[in-house]
Amino acid sequence: MASKDEVIAMAKEAILEFDGEMAEEAAQEGLKAGVSPVEIIEAYASAMGEVGVDFEKGKLFLPHVLAASEAMNMGIAVLKPEMEKTKAKTTSKGVIIIGTIEGDIHSIGKDIVASMLGIAGFDVVDLGRDVPITTFVEKVKELNPIIVGSSALMTTTMVNQIQIEEQLKAAGVRGSVKTMVGGAPVTQAWADKIGADIYGESATDAVSKVKAAASA
Repeated sequence: MASKDEVIAMAKEAILEFDGEMAEEAAQEGLKAGVSPVEIIEAYASAMGEVGVDFEKGKLFLPHVLAASEAMNMGIAVLKPEMEKTKAKTTSKGVIIIGTIEGDIHSIGKDIVASMLGIAGFDVVDLGRDVPITTFVEKVKELNPIIVGSSALMTTTMVNQIQIEEQLKAAGVRGSVKTMVGGAPVTQAWADKIGADIYGESATDAVSKVKAAASA
């Protein structure tokens, strides 16, 4: 049986090698060894971060990023049944709406955050990517979530996060929900500037802050 360190190393290598079967094997070995699904997903996320850095530097290209993302999704698919068992034993901590902002088709970081929030016991409504601002607002009115989160992976699309703040105010529901922003170009300064309640620097940071906000 693989050790925890071996599982984490294999999980990272699988993403860096764009190897979905290895990602599945890492997940299977991890579950056998009693490694938490969260820790395995964090290993995937860490490796995806490295892929993202290499992409920004021009060392990797979009097909590599997509292949790494597919490998990660294959690993997470193995973990999901165990995650659902854990979630079934706990009372829901509240509804969270999350999506990638209008004009942006990137979803890797958002997918990781959504998976980890689900493990943490929240009911996550994932709106997907390239989500119109009006959809965020409509879903807040419909589902009454505790938090609505938007991800932006480009500076040209993160400006749309301002519109979520403005349109939630216009709809009269801004005071009933906390807003969270994240994504590669997003910073705490940006969150402060637009009036967002939570800035998630990483998937782990986002989940930690959501937990704190939900229990406040």
